[in-house]
Amino acid sequence: MKVTTAALPLLPLFQRLLPGLPGLPGLPGLPSIPGLPDLAGLPGRLTGLSLTLLKASALEAAILAGHLLLYPSGIIQERRPVQALRPTDDQDARDNRDARDDRDPQPAPPLPRLPAPVSPPVVLLHGFIDNRSVFLLLRRSLAQHGRHEIESLNYSPLTCDIRTAAELLGRHVEEICERTGSERVDVVGHSLGGLIARYYVQRLGGDLRVRTLVTLGTPHAGTKVVPLANAHPIVRQMRPGSAVIEELSRPAPGCRTRFVSFWSDLDRVMDPLETACLDHPDLSVQNVRVSGIGHLALPVHPTVATGIRQALDTAGPETDEETSTDTGKHPGGLTVA
Repeated sequence: MKVTTAALPLLPLFQRLLPGLPGLPGLPGLPSIPGLPDLAGLPGRLTGLSLTLLKASALEAAILAGHLLLYPSGIIQERRPVQALRPTDDQDARDNRDARDDRDPQPAPPLPRLPAPVSPPVVLLHGFIDNRSVFLLLRRSLAQHGRHEIESLNYSPLTCDIRTAAELLGRHVEEICERTGSERVDVVGHSLGGLIARYYVQRLGGDLRVRTLVTLGTPHAGTKVVPLANAHPIVRQMRPGSAVIEELSRPAPGCRTRFVSFWSDLDRVMDPLETACLDHPDLSVQNVRVSGIGHLALPVHPTVATGIRQALDTAGPETDEETSTDTGKHPGGLTVA
């Protein structure tokens, strides 16, 4: 009884770590305390939780170390591919130009647009104070499974406004569509990148261009983590109740984009964890819970990459009559060992 009494002040902590503890009756001489009958099994549950957290933390540290090594390679903006003429076409163009020089000068006919790809191009958008190098493994996975048109967009770490970054994304998407001949693109955004892409879709008419938007650990409802980071304006825009979050909560009737939101139960950047779930009555949403990894692992882990590929391979709501609107009431899940 003395041991049990000494442990009473720690019960609120245990209940926060283990919210599934049931309510319990009181003991003789003690007030009624919720969860007390399960104290016998508590050490085992805490051990399992500790091991999971330890594994996730070790993976996060390893990913961070690797990413710091790769970070310099992603600072420079990605080079855009230039479609070149084939040698025969090049020679024909010169011959035609020479023939026109002997007659009335006329402008050369425009090059035909490339045929639209079978799958839409994929645009990858990184998170806060990051760059495109975070998507090295995901990009490789997508390319190995048939996605040949993949491009990353770097926005400056000095960017202070989500709206400005969303406008930049819009210009980038228009350029991709013009160059590839595709009418629409798919977007994968990690953390802040997902919020920027969502603003483009909902507030700047980007639903005309974005078929599927996949977000990874994105604070859709705002995150309260690290209050000292409020010194940065874009962090303040990611807080609950900010003007940007309020704008995104407004009605968005007729939005054509399909949303898939991956969120992790060990994501310490999201506070509360469920803020990475997207819940909006006007949006077609699937929320996917990922168990066993943290924030940095979401764009890196192969299990999540498989889930992203599956999400991108699913037709959008306007092209699949059997697709229903899921506002997060029936989320899927991924378990990472």
